[in-house]
Amino acid sequence: MGMLDGKAAIITGGTSGIGEACVELFVQEGARVVIAARREAEGEALAARLGQAASFIRTDVAREADVRAMVAHCLSRFGRLDCLVNNAGTPGTMAPIAEFDAEKFDALVGVHLRGTLLGMKHAAPAMLAQGAGSIVNLGSLAAHFAGLSGHAYTAVKAAIVQVSRNVAIELGEGGVRVNSVSPGAIVTGIFGKGAGQTEAEAAKGFDTLKAHFTTVQAIRRPGMPVDIACAVAWLSSDLAGFVNGEDVKVDGGMPGGFTWSRSREFRAGMAKR
Repeated sequence: MGMLDGKAAIITGGTSGIGEACVELFVQEGARVVIAARREAEGEALAARLGQAASFIRTDVAREADVRAMVAHCLSRFGRLDCLVNNAGTPGTMAPIAEFDAEKFDALVGVHLRGTLLGMKHAAPAMLAQGAGSIVNLGSLAAHFAGLSGHAYTAVKAAIVQVSRNVAIELGEGGVRVNSVSPGAIVTGIFGKGAGQTEAEAAKGFDTLKAHFTTVQAIRRPGMPVDIACAVAWLSSDLAGFVNGEDVKVDGGMPGGFTWSRSREFRAGMAKR
């Protein structure tokens, strides 16, 4: 018996990294899952591999029509919506403030923050009608410590953590919980993609990431997507039924941020691989 037996979930950005790990674990724990992402071939392949418990719908979370369709697809396919994981994201850059790029910032806001707000907007009515539900939004350790990421990415992730608390106060009265998870140094392709690499190129840099991320926290191993998926699954389950408005840091015990120069040096090295 899994901790998500009988639940229907939507996981955005579910075709790679943390999102894919969440999809796989949710199905393993008994949930039926809608995989919502932009990469159609990868999403259909993942759904086919997982069988009847999974369904893919192409979704750009920055577009409200897509998010509305995503929720409708879950209700049509599975008859209910118990869990929403707002995970979709794009990488930021480590540019100095004097090189702030307003267009790139708007794109980050569109996917991360706008996408999270739209997901909550369209999931809330279905969950409130049921009198129960769980929303988990992906924040970042960069929302709490300085020097871990670029200024724009830090800003949108901090906003996600705070708005999660705010919406939790509203929806909690209707039995719907809202929490966030802030990953630390996790081995995913977002670092390579942020340095301009393709998905395939970014994956080739995982050994570099693993070696680097072994040394940045108290637990001396790299964080992996499944580490985040486990926290997300628990928050989505009834086992966390009295947890609301919290941000759970999953970072292996990282004591603080990096220096700006160290972060930029590491990311520049990724771009050369």
